Amino acid sequence: MADFMFFTLAIALNVVGIVGCFIPMIPGPPISFLGLLVIYCNSDGEIGGMALSIYGIVTIVTVILDYIIPSLGVKYFGGTKYGKWGSFIGTIVGLSYFPVGLILGPFLGAFIGELIGRQSKGAAFKSGVGSVLGFVFGVLMKFVVCIYFLCITIASVWNLAVS
Repeated sequence: MADFMFFTLAIALNVVGIVGCFIPMIPGPPISFLGLLVIYCNSDGEIGGMALSIYGIVTIVTVILDYIIPSLGVKYFGGTKYGKWGSFIGTIVGLSYFPVGLILGPFLGAFIGELIGRQSKGAAFKSGVGSVLGFVFGVLMKFVVCIYFLCITIASVWNLAVS
């Protein structure tokens, strides 16, 4: 019975982590990692310590990249520091207008930032597009990591249930 509760908790944490990939207030990969940690603490070697350490590093890198990638999108599309700051501020403001604000916030922030920095409307638009693409890429990256963690959790639960 206790095993069933731990397995259910591990899978639930992974599912919440996947949802968190799309809702910025929920830290998706760290919550999914907690699901792996539950399996690690309640099984006999299904997930080894080395593997858990690697998954922890992947989680940390994913969280860090999630904050960096939108700025890289701005930079890649020719944006300036005004666009990067605008994208960051727009992302924060956009959270208040979920879900539309998640796309419009970074775009408008980068666009307005570039206009403040005296860029042309075309360059500002391009920077805004880069910000949105960076945001979308970050979401996809988190989603792939969380789906992978869910697969590991399900495989571990399956192996433990069968044995």
